[in-house]
Amino acid sequence: MKPKTVGIISRCDTTDAIEMVETIMKRAQGKVEIVFDPRSATELGMLERSTPVDKMHVDMVITVGGDGTILRALQLLSKPTPILGINVGEVGFLAEIAPENAEAFVCEVLEGFEVDQRARLAVSVNGEKLPPAMNEAAIVTSRPAKILHFQIIIDENELETTRADGLILATPTGSTAYAMSAGGPIVDPRVDAFVIVPLAPFKLSARPWVVPANSEIVVKLLRPKKEATIVIDGQYNKVVKKGDVIKFTKAKEPALFVKTREGFYAKVRGKLVV
Repeated sequence: MKPKTVGIISRCDTTDAIEMVETIMKRAQGKVEIVFDPRSATELGMLERSTPVDKMHVDMVITVGGDGTILRALQLLSKPTPILGINVGEVGFLAEIAPENAEAFVCEVLEGFEVDQRARLAVSVNGEKLPPAMNEAAIVTSRPAKILHFQIIIDENELETTRADGLILATPTGSTAYAMSAGGPIVDPRVDAFVIVPLAPFKLSARPWVVPANSEIVVKLLRPKKEATIVIDGQYNKVVKKGDVIKFTKAKEPALFVKTREGFYAKVRGKLVV
């Protein structure tokens, strides 16, 4: 696919990010039409090209920042749009392109690119749809040092009832994020599954689970007067309490990423293995 329109979303709070956006603009000049998120447009003095992210109807989005910039973009975009992430953050597992390779890679993708689809988690509370999760949805205690008591049900079958500091539901893409840090397995993004990881469980038998992506996962809080917060990709929070039905299924619309040359296992070795 050869793009005709490109949206640029940048955190624009560092000199490196601003310089990278300016480099992309020079390389893309005359090849594609470019629009910017309002913050970037303001920083660059290009308000005439400012477009809210949810109004970006473009062929491709280039983010300049870290993984958080991509996660915010995914929650704001009104339809699935291929994303290319240039990493000026820290680890950059979703923002795959290193700054030193960005100029050459942008020139390449402007001539055409392939799309990689990644599964997301659809999340609802009592039937109310929440933003889908690219990495994970974490259910954590609203009060520090207080333990939660919850039941996990898979396709109407009880998986377990346990006490823990919280629970993480992760996609294969998110298995290398919070879920991995909590002791969960690393899952190849090609595997059609989701990961369930208890946070500091209060029994030895509570262990991470890998379940089919077509499962319906229901989590219920069991103790009254103990609120929890569901956090989606670190971007969206909602308070939940006893009696709420928290449901997770595979989202109908996947996230789309511009395909890069680096394979998953090479990326794990390069970014996560010391």
